[in-house]
Amino acid sequence: MSNNDYDATLSYAVDIVFCIDVTGSMTPVLGTVKDGALSFHKRLEEAMHAKGKAISQLRLRVITYRDFADNAADAIEASSFWTIPDQIDEFEAFIRRQRASGGGDEPESGLEALAVAIKSEWERGLDRRRHVIAMFTDASAHPLGTGASARTYPAGLPSSMDDLFEMWGYATSQQAVMENAAKRLLLFAPDTNPWNVIAADWNNTIYLPSRAGEGLEEVELAEIIDTIANSV
Repeated sequence: MSNNDYDATLSYAVDIVFCIDVTGSMTPVLGTVKDGALSFHKRLEEAMHAKGKAISQLRLRVITYRDFADNAADAIEASSFWTIPDQIDEFEAFIRRQRASGGGDEPESGLEALAVAIKSEWERGLDRRRHVIAMFTDASAHPLGTGASARTYPAGLPSSMDDLFEMWGYATSQQAVMENAAKRLLLFAPDTNPWNVIAADWNNTIYLPSRAGEGLEEVELAEIIDTIANSV
């Protein structure tokens, strides 16, 4: 849907899933990422209003992750979707209590978090939809399945990058779980495997390479918001 396709007589649903690395190396930047997440919905609504657009239903979900190979007990935490503004207190409480810790070695369980995000219960109704996954990390990722024997490892996840790509899907994919026209993946991640591979191969992906120890800068947050506002 192009910027010129917006129709004020239609209802627009926007679902956003934040995938946030909360390992120890994120200590210098997690506060910035949290502040960005907390202000995201208000700034998105302001950007939409400036373009003469409106969101009929906005829902936010958060997935935080560390490393199943280090400590499976706290490797991933996923909320349900909150409808904003009605459930803004629950969303903000979840974000504010996050602390950077653990993680073990440098690769983390980012691909598992991404897979959980893709499998979200996305809005399927209303007239038009936009489904967004925004991932923030300063590290590479273990191969899918690392630590899969842990009791807390999510069920039903793909076992390889190829399977994950099939789950993300392309225009004619039969295994895709997301609506091709609605989906967007926003990567704020290092220029390293697997993120640069995903950025090169996956459709509907916006890649904003980061460097270790540097957080979500104002320019990147503004670009993400503007990208969503222009695509609704």
